[in-house]
Order: sequence, then structure tokens, then C-alpha cells
Amino acid sequence: MLNKIIGDFGENQVAKLYKKNGYKILARNFSCRMGELDIVAIKHDIIAVIEVKTRKNQNFAQAKEFVDYKKQNRIKTTTMIFLQKNNLSDNIVRFDVAEVYTETNTINIIENAF
Repeated sequence: MLNKIIGDFGENQVAKLYKKNGYKILARNFSCRMGELDIVAIKHDIIAVIEVKTRKNQNFAQAKEFVDYKKQNRIKTTTMIFLQKNNLSDNIVRFDVAEVYTETNTINIIENAF
């Protein structure tokens, strides 16, 4: 329960930041049998698929380290399904990782993370 609240907080902060930077949010928490996408946003012809990792701090490890190869492949497969369902296959796709640290209220966006 607490993890969901913290995760939702991080996703809300990241969505606000992308909107502020001119992106339109296409989907939040899109899920299918292959996996889930935290945030899908578009600006011009670029679709950003954003994996949000929220942590208290970096003491244990950086949040981006939790997006391993297996997770990346699930995100890519789920993205293909999302694009087909929404007739967006002609767009350029970028995979970002957003690290949210609640202790310092810091957001670190890693564009083209994988």
C-alpha cells in the first residue's frame, strides 16, 4: 500500500514535469498481458515512454539500476502493443527513466536510457 502511494507520488511529479516541458500525456499505467508502462507522452513526433522509479534516497542504489535488461525488454514489447493499439507506430520512440528521490525532492530524467 505504501509503495503504491510513493510510486503514484513519483509518477505524478514526473507527469507534471513532462507537461511543463511541452509534452502531452497519452497514457498513465497502460497495461496488457506483457507488462505495464508508467507514462507515455508525446511532443511533436517523439513519443517518450517513461519508466518512473521512486525512492527515498540513493543510499542503497540509484533508482535507474532497477531497470534491468529484462525490465527493458518488457517495456519495449509493451510499447509495441501500445503503439499498435493507438495507431502511433509511425512515431519516433524514446525510452526514458525518471528517478524520483523523495528525501531531497529531486527528479532526474535520463533521456534515451535504453
